[in-house]
Amino acid sequence: MPRIPLTRREFCTRMGAVALGTATFGMVPGALAIQTPGARYPDMVGAPGYMFAKAEDTLVDLARKHNLGFTELRAANPGVDTWLPGAGTRILLPTGHLLPNGPREGLVLNLADQRLYYFVPGGATVESYPIGTGREAWDTPLGSTTVVRKKRNPSWYVPKSIREEDPTLPKVVGPGPKNPLGRFAMYLGWPSYLIHGTNNPWGVGRRVSHGCIRLYPEDIAQLFPRIPKGTAVTVVKQQVKIGRVDGELMVEIQPSPKQSDAIEADGRFTPEPLPELPYMLVTVAGEDVKRIDWSAVNRAARERRGVPVRVLKQEAAVSAR
Repeated sequence: MPRIPLTRREFCTRMGAVALGTATFGMVPGALAIQTPGARYPDMVGAPGYMFAKAEDTLVDLARKHNLGFTELRAANPGVDTWLPGAGTRILLPTGHLLPNGPREGLVLNLADQRLYYFVPGGATVESYPIGTGREAWDTPLGSTTVVRKKRNPSWYVPKSIREEDPTLPKVVGPGPKNPLGRFAMYLGWPSYLIHGTNNPWGVGRRVSHGCIRLYPEDIAQLFPRIPKGTAVTVVKQQVKIGRVDGELMVEIQPSPKQSDAIEADGRFTPEPLPELPYMLVTVAGEDVKRIDWSAVNRAARERRGVPVRVLKQEAAVSAR
């Protein structure tokens, strides 16, 4: 009698029970970070690093200095005090990221890792920038759109819904230091949604906007002149990203929105399940499936530090079994 293939759910249930023991996993938003056929771009941009804090350093200052969002820096360094890391404290810099799954063109925004990925035309270069995203109930829409217009020194026409929330706001905020759009704005095909600068850099890397995407002033100043009208924009929400770097299978797992809020508040969060993660890894691993280090996978899923982790055992270790 032929063997009936397992469904994804059956596979995940069995893998969770057999391979991962007490591991906790849940639905994986988004898709696999698999390189598209014929693409020239790598699966990862940048590389993680580290530094040793000085007495005067804070995580808020270090985040901006190293072009990181506050929450991603804090998630990568559990237990480190935000305001007093302490002289000599080793700080992991999550300056390397696997690319999210999606079209390798234009701008791809991943709300889960709160980063914008710019696929520079005509080459193999990818740039990544931290972003501030919408808070709960003001979430940025998912899907595809384009940049429909651009504006230097924009005016902010305050939406009625926001003025109802804060009646002290005027109908229009002109250019200047009080304008939350900063000095540059790129308007999307979705009405009322923009990619823009900010007059409050502390909001980058946090879920505090009304749905728009904000960047550090220095980052939007770099991007603005290079992004033409009509540029494709894709917005995804992928907590799990998988890719191959120099032949190594890597996984990067971000905190959920609820966990991100908890990390920002006190640096700690409650684990959440990801039951489809084993299926995703096995699907991508192919012939390397027997080399998957499930203890490393389990640890990455539990910690959610937002840094790429190698999840294949060395060939010698597998052969010795």
